[in-house]
Amino acid sequence: MMWRVGILTCSDKGSRGEREDRSGDEIRRMVSRMDGEVIRYEVVADDLDIIREKLVQMADEDQLDLIVTTGGTGLSPRDVTPEATRAVIHREVPGIAEAMRVATLKKTPYAMLSRAVAGTRNTTLIFNVPGSPKAVRECLDVVMDVLPHALETLSGRYGDHE
Repeated sequence: MMWRVGILTCSDKGSRGEREDRSGDEIRRMVSRMDGEVIRYEVVADDLDIIREKLVQMADEDQLDLIVTTGGTGLSPRDVTPEATRAVIHREVPGIAEAMRVATLKKTPYAMLSRAVAGTRNTTLIFNVPGSPKAVRECLDVVMDVLPHALETLSGRYGDHE
């Protein structure tokens, strides 16, 4: 089963071409392990309205199975990715963000500052990861084995639980 994936990098510097998006590359590499095909990839500024618009477009128009955002999850005034995500999801899936924080907290105390969220919009799973390649790797390692089951269940391809 190939999963249709979107990557949305939220970075002022990245959107202006002042920083290479290594985090987006790391997401692309890691989702390929679960047969994820990146259908849409964009780098946008840390702007609430733009992020919200792109998430809706990827979920509703592109009908992606999974959208992973990177960047904008910290405490800076420009870090608005969690707010944009909350504005577009229909249901939260708090266990994803909680699991990533618990696991990464064992590696760095700064993990407790992550405001990442996860949720669904129709049949699309959306979640946030931090903006560094190392943090992307550590967070995705935590959820990677569960994502296919989550996507199967969300899409209706998984049968009744026994």
